[in-house]
Amino acid sequence: MTQVKDKTDQQLNRALAELMGWTDFKEDGHGGMWATAPDFRWTNKMPDYCTAPAASLEVQVKAIEVDAQGYLYNLATVVNGYEAADIWEDDEIISMLKATPRERAEAAYITLQGAQNG
Repeated sequence: MTQVKDKTDQQLNRALAELMGWTDFKEDGHGGMWATAPDFRWTNKMPDYCTAPAASLEVQVKAIEVDAQGYLYNLATVVNGYEAADIWEDDEIISMLKATPRERAEAAYITLQGAQNG
């Protein structure tokens, strides 16, 4: 499984933005890119998938379109802290329904990254 726990919110937001098709970089005025670290090249228009509930739902919808079952299993694993089974207990389902934006973003990243690589 793709590891995302070590990514900062900014790094995860950028990676998700790329997977969602964002290409909105700041330019230096000379037709080239800024000579700064990649995480700081993005404009402020990039969604904050890790903390904004609406943005996390947007990336969740995309992950479901790409691989609904994969997203469901990834969300269960992220939220519950262990590999998902084929049958869930009520408390496991409830915890998935209460997932934070960061948890939805992590599950979406794992799903979209897997679809891109697979």
